Amino acid sequence: VSRLVLVGAYAEGRLRRARTDEDRREAALQIELARVGWGRDDPTFRRFFTSSFIPDASPELWDAFAELLRRTTPAANAARLLATWAEIDVTEAASRITVPTLILHARDELRVPFEQARRLAALVRGSRLVPLDSRNHLLRPDEPAWGAFLDELDAFLSEDEG
Repeated sequence: VSRLVLVGAYAEGRLRRARTDEDRREAALQIELARVGWGRDDPTFRRFFTSSFIPDASPELWDAFAELLRRTTPAANAARLLATWAEIDVTEAASRITVPTLILHARDELRVPFEQARRLAALVRGSRLVPLDSRNHLLRPDEPAWGAFLDELDAFLSEDEG
């Protein structure tokens, strides 16, 4: 690996960064929501997740994304993924990264707090953090942040390694 790009990443999963009982209950609730409702034909449960990944998307995109989630990830896998992601802690590993690293993160996103991007940037020596003006965890091509994302990515990947 000669360069690393992290988009919407975090150092600590939802349970690892939980500071209150309410934070822990919310993390557990999301896992339980996936277990109970992910695979249902009714997209209500998956829309909960969709609303945090792309809050500024149209209802049609929410529905399409909710259906994509159902078709591509069985409920048991979704719950297992959410549980695993909630427990992730890469703080030690992040401090060992030595390659040029670009961290891109939506400033107002709902899924992963921007503070986690700041934490990663502090852990990865020499990294560059670029805040993007968006609330979406998954950037959309029709939002201004998408162009900024592409510009930053192109510039980073074309930098001379000197």
